[in-house]
Amino acid sequence: MRNKQKIIRFLYKWRVRTGLIVALAVLGLSRPTPFSLAGGFLLCGCGLLLRTWASGYLHKAHKLATSGPYKYTRNPLYLGNFIIGLSLALGSWSWWVLGIFLIYFGLFYPVVIQQEKEKMENLFPQEYKNYREKVPLFFPSPKPNSSNSGEKFSWVVHKKNKEFRALWGMLVFWAILFGKYMLL
Repeated sequence: MRNKQKIIRFLYKWRVRTGLIVALAVLGLSRPTPFSLAGGFLLCGCGLLLRTWASGYLHKAHKLATSGPYKYTRNPLYLGNFIIGLSLALGSWSWWVLGIFLIYFGLFYPVVIQQEKEKMENLFPQEYKNYREKVPLFFPSPKPNSSNSGEKFSWVVHKKNKEFRALWGMLVFWAILFGKYMLL
């Protein structure tokens, strides 16, 4: 049990650093085409829109988010990351990149999602229990949970969550990938 907790802490701590290494590997292994760049960029936009939508409802550690995309999935930010990861694999036009992304996501995100779940259970015990029973963990339900807070999207909350960093990071990544295509 103690070793398992050490592994979980290690994975949680190293997820971002490892993600940067994975991003460099993606750029190195990529063989973009006009089709892959266009399709990947559009798919990335969908992932970023989902993250934007979710971050406008997220009051970290102060209030359980149950409106907006949180009516469909308990983890819309992570679902957005999954879509963005798939977009990078598509844009890179490499089976290696797809494999690396799936391994990375499969290794780190179950730990991150579990940590988030435990945090919510501690912060909002009864409210999260009720929410958990109605809304799926990751893949969204086609039918929204109707018992939500009724809160509206807020650009102020979005800004407070520093979601602009994801947008800037993706713009830099896509510019480099497009530059690589131009050089090939």
